[in-house]
Amino acid sequence: MKTKLLFTFILTFCSALSFGQSQCSDYYPFSEGTTSQITTYDRRGRTAAIVDYTVTQVSNTGGSEVAAMQSVVKDEDGETIAETTFDIICSGETVAIDSKSLISPQLFEQYQSMEYEVSGTNIEFPNNLQVGQTLPDADMQMRINMAGINMNMNVGITDRRVTNLESVTTPAGTFNCFVIEYTMDMRMGMSRTGTSKQWIAEGVGMVKQEDYNRSGRVTSSSLLTAFSN
Repeated sequence: MKTKLLFTFILTFCSALSFGQSQCSDYYPFSEGTTSQITTYDRRGRTAAIVDYTVTQVSNTGGSEVAAMQSVVKDEDGETIAETTFDIICSGETVAIDSKSLISPQLFEQYQSMEYEVSGTNIEFPNNLQVGQTLPDADMQMRINMAGINMNMNVGITDRRVTNLESVTTPAGTFNCFVIEYTMDMRMGMSRTGTSKQWIAEGVGMVKQEDYNRSGRVTSSSLLTAFSN
């Protein structure tokens, strides 16, 4: 898979999650059976992938609420490309998304027969989002063993800021959203740097995302196209 394609899909899958509201979290809460669908588009507006998310289980561990998330990735024709799962943890004031979600399901599919290790810092979202806030950085490291040859991939998410309040309309409805902007750097043999915007709605999660290159041109976008709780 080309680095450009990886760059397009990374973070779309980690952040494009939409769930029904619960008492634990205002923006990324968990309710078993809640489903959402995110459709990702390339720079020309063509469908690149459709991802269906399901909250399969919610449990309490060490005073935190943990949601097991399943994602099923399909191409524009509805053919399943890959499936993956990861956890999201709510500890009251903060929701943390597992750093493993920074790897696209396509990449897991590509290396599923190989040995790999994933580590990093979870992506955190506070419950009290406000314009002007600075959010914690996040990162992910993936080490892949390819027939005795190690290949490393590093993803860094920095300069996360809550910059605005905007109304967004998608096929799933119209939502009042906080806008979160950040910089992403990916290194895998070569380095690629870009910026992204996410639109986050209370009780729903992410409803829109746009990714930009260094020139400020949109390289990919994502929209919430279905939601049920």
